[in-house]
Amino acid sequence: MSGLSWWTILRKRENFRAAFKDFDPVAVARFGARDVSRLMADAGIVRNRAKIDATINNARKHADLVAEFGSFPAYVWRFEPKQRPEGMLPEAIAMSNDLRKRGWAFVGPTTVLSFMQAMGLVNDHVAGCAVGAECERLRGGFVRPK
Repeated sequence: MSGLSWWTILRKRENFRAAFKDFDPVAVARFGARDVSRLMADAGIVRNRAKIDATINNARKHADLVAEFGSFPAYVWRFEPKQRPEGMLPEAIAMSNDLRKRGWAFVGPTTVLSFMQAMGLVNDHVAGCAVGAECERLRGGFVRPK
């Protein structure tokens, strides 16, 4: 987990987007000491040195995944659960472990599960939820990357 409430993080999303170059991993991978200083002085984001360093590190490691798998989505979708999930997913744990083995940081199973939910790999809405039904409809038409 982020260590803070998700609401706090979501309220700062646009500040994060600006501070981290629209979340472009290629741009963030080029960040250096001056960028870290700039980020540590930015009151609009969460100023945690370890998390800032991890974000830059992960952006650099992102390029390795793209080189190995052809794209980040091709890597990620390898972890799509085969059946509707309940609770913590073994696939989230597996992705978390694999990313950490590859040198990524702050990618624990809860954070990875949240990412999987946001990206549509996981639809764990309660039965009968209209949003869950729409999510499943969209998932049905999605062509998984190879």
